[in-house]
Amino acid sequence: MSSDLVIVYHRQPYEEVEVDGKIEYHANKSPNGIVPTLKSFFGKVDNGAWVAWKEAEDTSDPGFERVVRIEDTFGKYTVSRLPLTAAQVKSFYHVTSKEAFWPILHGFKEKYNYDPVDWPTFKEVNWAFAEAAASEAAEGASVWVHDYNLWLVPGYLRQMRPDVRISFYHHTPFPAADMFNVLPWRGEIIDSLLCCDVVGFHIPRYASNFVSCVRSLRDVGNVPRIKVENDMMSEGSALSDRTVPTEIHTDERVVQLGVTPVGVDVEYIKSLAALDETDKLSARFREEIGDTRVLLSVGRTDYTKGGADQLLAFERLLERRPDLRGIVRLLHVSVPANRNMTVYLPIQKELEEIAGRINGRFGTFTFQPVALISRPIPFEELVAWYQVADVAWITPLADGMNLVCKEYVAARKDGDGVLVLSEFAGAAVEMGAAVLANPFSSRAMDFAIDMALDMPENERKARMELLRASVEKRDTQHWAEEQLALLSPKDFGDVSQKEQTEPA
Repeated sequence: MSSDLVIVYHRQPYEEVEVDGKIEYHANKSPNGIVPTLKSFFGKVDNGAWVAWKEAEDTSDPGFERVVRIEDTFGKYTVSRLPLTAAQVKSFYHVTSKEAFWPILHGFKEKYNYDPVDWPTFKEVNWAFAEAAASEAAEGASVWVHDYNLWLVPGYLRQMRPDVRISFYHHTPFPAADMFNVLPWRGEIIDSLLCCDVVGFHIPRYASNFVSCVRSLRDVGNVPRIKVENDMMSEGSALSDRTVPTEIHTDERVVQLGVTPVGVDVEYIKSLAALDETDKLSARFREEIGDTRVLLSVGRTDYTKGGADQLLAFERLLERRPDLRGIVRLLHVSVPANRNMTVYLPIQKELEEIAGRINGRFGTFTFQPVALISRPIPFEELVAWYQVADVAWITPLADGMNLVCKEYVAARKDGDGVLVLSEFAGAAVEMGAAVLANPFSSRAMDFAIDMALDMPENERKARMELLRASVEKRDTQHWAEEQLALLSPKDFGDVSQKEQTEPA
C-alpha cells in the first residue's frame, strides 16, 4: 500500500529482540532519541512507511524479509529494510560518513581522511534508499530524509519521483564553504540538496553556512533573510546569528530553509523525575557519594566532544583550589560511539590516562576524584543522577545541538543546579542562561567551572528557571511540527511560520 509519509533514516525504528527463537520488534530504549519523535507522526496519516538498512550476509537471499509491517502505540506502518553487507556498512557508514564527512561537518579538517573512501559504494547505497522511498511513496506524498549519510537521496529520488515533496534534515552542524569544499564531492552533494523542497537545520548559523556553500558552487541570486527570534540569539554563544536565510531560488524550485532546534521529550523526563523510584535512586546515589559536590559530564567518546580538555580542566581545578580536594568529584560518562571503529580507540586511551593520573595525584584510599564510565547509563538512572549533580558540565568542541544539557534542565524538578555549556554546542544559542564556556581556552574553562561551583543559590535558581522555560518551549513536538509544517502543511497541521514569512 502506498504511503502518504515516508521517513528515510539509516536506523530501524525499533530494536530486534530474539524471544524463544523468534524475532520480536520492541520499542527503542532511548526515550529522547529522534526515532520516537518521528514515529509519532505515523498516527497523523492514513499510511506511513519507514526506510532503513539492515545488515545481511547475502543481499540476494530470497528469505530476507525486506518489508516488515508494524503496529504499535504510534499506529500502523511499514518498514522497508535495505539489505547491506558488512563490507557495504563499513564503507558507506564507518568510512565515508564517519572518517570523511564527520570531521568536516564539525570543523576538524586535520582528521579528514579521503584515501579509504569508496564513493561508488556510497552512491550505490544512497540510490537504494531512494529507490525504496520511491516505491513506498503515494502520488504527491511527503518524503522526509534524515542526516548527512543520505545526502544523495534527494537528488536520486527527484529523478525517480518528481511528484513527491522532499524534506531533508541535518542533525549535525553544517560547515561554512571554506570547510565544506574540502570534500571533492561537494557539487554532487549540493545539487542533491537543492532538489529538496525543504532543507532543515538546528540553528540559523548552520542555514547560513549552507547558503555560503551553495553560493560558492552555484549562482542562486539573492537569498532573503529575516531577523532571528530574540530567544535564539544568546550573547555568549559563538554560534549566534542576527539574521537567518529563509529560502533559495533555483531555476527548478524554491528551496525553503527550515530552522528548528531539536528538543527533548520534556513531559516524559518530568514524569520520570516525579516518580518515587527516581527519588529513591537519587537518595541512594547521594548516600553512596557522601558529602561531596558532583560535576556530571555525559557524552560519546569522540574527538568532537572535548573529553580530554574537560578532564585537564578538572585537573587544573584541583591544582589551584586545594580546598576542593576531597570535596568535588567528576562523574565523566564517555561511551564509545561505535565499537567497530578503531579511530576512537586513541581517544578512549587518552581519557583513561588522564583520569588515572588525576586519581593518582589527588585520590586517597577512600576517595577518587574522577569516575570514568564507558558504558551507557540506563535513562532512568541518568535522570536520578541529573538530580544529584550540582553541575552539568557539557563542553564539546563542536556539537550540532546536544540534548544532554536539555535533559539535565528538564530533570531538575527542584529548580536548582548549574549548567556549564560550550558556546560551540548548537544548544547554546537558545540556552544563554547557562554558564557558557569556550572549550578552546583554558582560562575560559577555568573561569566557567569556578563560577558554577561558587554560584549562590538565588542565581542558580534564576538561571535554571530561564533554562527550563527555553527547554519546555522547544521540545520534540515543537521541532517535529515545525519541520513537517514546512514539508506539508495540509497533511500535518497548520503550524504558524510567521517568522519565516515576515520581511526583514
